[in-house]
Amino acid sequence: MELDPVKQELLESDDDFRSLYEEHKQCKERLVTLRHKSLLSEDDEMEMKRIKLHKLSLKDRMETLARERVQAVA
Repeated sequence: MELDPVKQELLESDDDFRSLYEEHKQCKERLVTLRHKSLLSEDDEMEMKRIKLHKLSLKDRMETLARERVQAVA
């Protein structure tokens, strides 16, 4: 994944951002695994929905940290 310079800097210097990024990446990997199943169980579908919501929440938190960094520098 290509990151913009602010996010790349945060990934290298901010433990909270790095943790969120890694968790987001793990969610993406789990979704790929689930999508490769030929038939999803009801539990799989529920897990996919839960992961998607969590992944979106992580992304929102990363965006907030990036926005705060830009505002702090400006």
